[in-house]
Amino acid sequence: MKETILKTINLTKKYKDFKALDEVNIKIEKGDIYGLIGRNGAGKTTLMKIISTLSKKTSGGFELFSENDENLTENKERIGCLIENPSFFPNLTAYENLKYYAIQKGIINLKQIEEALKLVGLLEAKNKKFKNFSLGMKQRLGIAFAILDNPDFIILDEPINGLDPIGISDLRETFKRLNEEKNITILISSHILSELYAVATRFCILEQGRVVKELTKEELDKECSKCIVIQTDDVKKASTVLEKELKTENFKVIDKREIRLYEQLEHIDKISKALVKNDINILGLYETGITLEEYFKTVIKEEK
Repeated sequence: MKETILKTINLTKKYKDFKALDEVNIKIEKGDIYGLIGRNGAGKTTLMKIISTLSKKTSGGFELFSENDENLTENKERIGCLIENPSFFPNLTAYENLKYYAIQKGIINLKQIEEALKLVGLLEAKNKKFKNFSLGMKQRLGIAFAILDNPDFIILDEPINGLDPIGISDLRETFKRLNEEKNITILISSHILSELYAVATRFCILEQGRVVKELTKEELDKECSKCIVIQTDDVKKASTVLEKELKTENFKVIDKREIRLYEQLEHIDKISKALVKNDINILGLYETGITLEEYFKTVIKEEK
């Protein structure tokens, strides 16, 4: 059984009458790259700030390395975070900036600075001034800051936001390297589902402070697999035909006019005949694949 790194229990955060987090329950296991997905304002940053003790909860709680959040001691030092970028000095080099923070953190072994720079692919740029860094390099230096004291768990809030394709690709390799070579568990947020998909092993979709869906990458792939779209003005009757005549329950009612069938893809004519025989008005019948963005929109729509 894998070690549980983080577990939240009905974690709630209120600002007067507004619930930024509404009884959030998630679990992150050792080795995960856990992708936190949601629109701006969904509660991603609030959740991360509470877990990293930068903000206080209203009710509920969480366990970090099996230690209750009310009694965090040395386990608090086992996490690194990049939620709001540290204030790097523009006229100092990458190495000098990290040395400043290493002293602040009480790190004695300064070899850890070069180790962190190497892990994020900035060792060759260690003597380059921060003001001359690209946005992608600045983000990677921020991650080097987060891993400076060799944490077991890092929390990264929107690290790919605003990056160009090359910067995103570089960070993607950085995340994989940290996870595979250093066995660091990662919690990473983004509102760009396609980019998270490229690195994450598990996902959580947040909407209006609530957990809408938590699933593995394999489960997400299944949800986004090919299907037959059935559009009709009577989804209830069509569902009955699918169950009783076509002997399948592997379908999902998307809304009052659409069903998605995930099997019998090679029998679209058979499906059409069964629906017509039962006087079901077919508005559309076709095979399609679901993009990640479409899936996200569907899940959010179901929540509402």
